[in-house]
Order: sequence, then structure tokens, then C-alpha cells
Amino acid sequence: MHAFTPRTRLATVSALTALGAFASLGTATAAEPALNGEWAPFTRCPVDAPAMRAADGFEKTPQCVVSTSAGGSIKLGDTTVVTGRTNLQIGIVQNADGTSTVVAPPGGALVAEPATVPGGLLGLMCPSSVPVITGLCESLENSSLNKITATMESVGAPYDFNQTAGVLTDMPIVALPVRIHLENPLLGSKCYIGTAADPIVLLPENRTYPEFGMTFFQGDGTPDPAGEMSRIDLTGATQNDRTFAVPAARGCGLNIGPINAAVNAKTGLPSPSGNNSLTLNDTQTRLTGLNAPGTAAPRAGEVLAEHWHSAVR
Repeated sequence: MHAFTPRTRLATVSALTALGAFASLGTATAAEPALNGEWAPFTRCPVDAPAMRAADGFEKTPQCVVSTSAGGSIKLGDTTVVTGRTNLQIGIVQNADGTSTVVAPPGGALVAEPATVPGGLLGLMCPSSVPVITGLCESLENSSLNKITATMESVGAPYDFNQTAGVLTDMPIVALPVRIHLENPLLGSKCYIGTAADPIVLLPENRTYPEFGMTFFQGDGTPDPAGEMSRIDLTGATQNDRTFAVPAARGCGLNIGPINAAVNAKTGLPSPSGNNSLTLNDTQTRLTGLNAPGTAAPRAGEVLAEHWHSAVR
């Protein structure tokens, strides 16, 4: 049985420590499969994506990653939102030159519990000196229409993944472009902070080091010290980013100017770098892959996919 090489171990740890910081909110997906044994957390790994299946085990090594956090917070301008449980799942293709390629699941990498904006619409844009907004604020008192939720969505592929930064602190690990969807009947369905053309770009950094653990298992997930699969667990890390800028909200209230302006004025948007922050507490990150991918070459990606499917219950 072969162990991870130093290069693979470094890439593995760097991928893991980065990933807890990717998610603060998220998008919902369809029901996920149940997987056996050590495969259990990896319900959305994109093992069938072309880039993953094409990994040969020599020049390109496929791996699955899941990172969760029980909670945290995100500050955008003058507004701070407490986040609930988050779940990020992606595929990683480790390249022989030390770089990595991130592969997202078809339904998107981020899934999380909805986050409630403090004060709802009253807190988001009231009081206001604009008459139409003032009237709206008065109508929201004690109204169920006051509640507003926020969901973070990826709007582009991650980039600038730094392997070395993943095992250190206070260095950007990855760039993640996102937008935040504000949802409330009076805001309409297209109220966003950030767009694909003008996203919020998160640059997560480790603030504390995670605890390290490693297990081995058979292809179907059954624990086995001599198994062909390895799983690394990195748990308990706190991750943070204070560098990202936040653009103005757009598309709110059927894109009526006064509503956009009221939201931005009350929340302090746009907000420059240094005035915003993301924190994720107690991240639980796990990575799995073939313990000796070279022995499965040139079909390492296909073998990984076969193992994942064999674990589905």
C-alpha cells in the first residue's frame, strides 16, 4: 500500500484548508444520495464531470472535497448577517506541476441554510427621506412581508488557488467570485448584491490551523486499513477574509431607483475593501481520493467514479 507523496500531501492539505472559507450562504439542490461508510459526506462530488473522469492518475489526480461549517457571519458594509450551517462540495484535479483545477457539481458548489437579514426590510432600507419609501416602511410595521433572506451564489469558477497558502495562515488561498441574492416579495426576484460582471470576490485565509486525521477504506466505503482509498480530515479551523469589496445592490423592487437607492444607503453599499468581512467557525473539511492513483493509471478518474457509484445505497 502506497502512502501520499509529499507533493500530494501538500496539495491535499492546501485544498482542504481553503475550502471551508468558500461558503457563507448557498443555494439549494435536489435530494442527495446516501453513501456508504467513509464516502458518506461526499454526496455531491462531481465524479462524472469530464475533467474528473479524464484524470489519468499520473499527470492529473482526481479527489473529492467536502467542507462544512456550523455557522459564522458575513459583514457587508454596515450590515452583519449571522450564517447557519453551510456545505461546500467540489472536485479537485491535482496537476503534476503543482497547480489545481476546481470542478463544481452540476447544481453548484454551495449549499446552506437560509440566512435572515437582521431587521428585515425595515432594517435594510428604513427610515428613509424618500416619500415612496417612507410609505412602504410604515406599511411594513408588524408585517410578515418584512422578513428578508440572503443567499450567496457562485457566479464564476474559483481561480488563483495557492497550494502553499493552504498550509499557512494569513495568505489568500483562492479567489471565489460570488453574488448575494436578497429575497422578499417586495424586492422582487432579481435583487442582488454583486453580478457575474461585478462580483464579490472572496479571498479566504486561514486564521487557525485544523486538527489532522487520516483513514483508509475500500472502494465502496467500507473502512479498511489496507483499502485503496484514503480520506484526510481537517477539523476545527477558523477562516476569515477582510479584503473583499462589495458592489451596490441592483434589481431590487423591480429595479425601481428609489428602492435600490434606499437599500444601498441604509446598508452602506457599495463598500470598499477593508470594510467587509467573512468568518466561518469550526470548519470540518474532508478530502478523499485513490491512495495510490498511479496504480489505476490511466483510468484513475474513471476508477474513482466507479468507487463512488458503488457506495451509493
